[in-house]
Amino acid sequence: MARTHIEYSAEDSDYLAKRQLNKGAAGWLLLAGLGVAYVISGDFSGWNLGLAVGGWGGLLIAFALMGLMYTCMVFGLAELSSTLPTSGAGYGFARRALGPLGGFATGVAILIEYAVAPAAIATFIGGYIESLHLFGITNSWPVYLVAYVVFIGIHTVGVGEALKVMFAITAVAVAALLLFIGAMIPHFHGHNLVDIAPTSAPGASAFLPFGITGVLGALVFGIWFFLAVEGVPLAAEESANPRKDMPRGIIAAILVLLVTGLAVLLLAPGGAGAQAMSSSESPLPDALRHAYGQNSWIATAVNYAGLAGLVASFFSIIFAYSRQLFALSRAGYLPTWISLTTRRSTPAIALIIPGTIGFILAAVLRDGSLLINIAVFGATVSYVLLNLSHIVLRVREPELPRGYRTPGGIATTSVALVLSLVAVVATFVVDVTAASITLGIFALALAYFWFVSRHRIVGAAPEEEFAALAEAESKLH
Repeated sequence: MARTHIEYSAEDSDYLAKRQLNKGAAGWLLLAGLGVAYVISGDFSGWNLGLAVGGWGGLLIAFALMGLMYTCMVFGLAELSSTLPTSGAGYGFARRALGPLGGFATGVAILIEYAVAPAAIATFIGGYIESLHLFGITNSWPVYLVAYVVFIGIHTVGVGEALKVMFAITAVAVAALLLFIGAMIPHFHGHNLVDIAPTSAPGASAFLPFGITGVLGALVFGIWFFLAVEGVPLAAEESANPRKDMPRGIIAAILVLLVTGLAVLLLAPGGAGAQAMSSSESPLPDALRHAYGQNSWIATAVNYAGLAGLVASFFSIIFAYSRQLFALSRAGYLPTWISLTTRRSTPAIALIIPGTIGFILAAVLRDGSLLINIAVFGATVSYVLLNLSHIVLRVREPELPRGYRTPGGIATTSVALVLSLVAVVATFVVDVTAASITLGIFALALAYFWFVSRHRIVGAAPEEEFAALAEAESKLH
């Protein structure tokens, strides 16, 4: 059957003309680099705190479970992004599968994750600069301000230029990880992995010193190895060939992250001890200092490259939040003036607003752990809705043209759905305050949808057009 076509007015065309992104700016390699950049800072810091709640065995199990969740979800996203290639990404997928409320809820969850995560990373960047005694800085808020201003500024120049800069910074961070891996392999000793004394918790052992409950507590830290890789589809409208580039880019990214994450998890505590790594603020350089001495050039090099990793994630997630906010605004779920683009086809307002909020959060709270936990809770809620969207579309629209099909179909994303539900529960175990704050933000957002935005949806937006086409075609059957 021929596909239904919907005509839009000149007014609609003018509306969209003022909200155009730079199409064809990114191929699959830049998209893979974007996916790695989102996450790379998680290999340099944060993950090791999971050793203090789960021990090495608990964190290993958490890494395996969350790695499985992300891999299964990525296969589903590869299919969805090749089928519905818009900058709305997760919001667009859920909008097609779950309706306006489901789409908005998913978009808000993703926006919380991507708006708050850079604020957390900014605090880590500030701490890194202070620890390296750079520029004589003892108070980090100027660092937060400079980071936001500089990297938002680069993004306003154009997506092609921004992605190339991001790719170069990410390459430095990956090179440092490879240097770390090569340097630590000769110093690996298996007994270092289990040097945390077992507690009296049920099921406690040398492998699981905090027992079975420690595994649940470590799940959030297992997420840090992969958090935000799901943002690759947000670049769909700016990719050269989204039906092919999106699956290649996001799958390549998750494969790289699985390898680097496992290497770091094995070699840092395996070289310096799980106990020592459980409280380290810079685990990779500290592991190298343990192996090669306090004044080791390798440790110093990786220390500086760790800053590059933080910058790469900060820089790339700014891209992600701007595209999610742009898409929600363009479709009318948020004020439409936010989605206006510049002559260089960049959503400047959507870059600046979350950046301003992020800077304020970082400068006022100065608590990277709390901010990351808020971001993680938003992320896990979005994962539930994204995996559910893949399942619903497979069942409801089996004949929908797909550029890529998920291996295993709905069985694959069903695994990811179950694990994402477990991850939501885990966020409450780790940080009730962060989860409660995020739920409060959700409640306010949903109230805004009910009273305001559901009455102002813009039918000409690509995500809404996909939904309208589906409804029109269903009436022809």
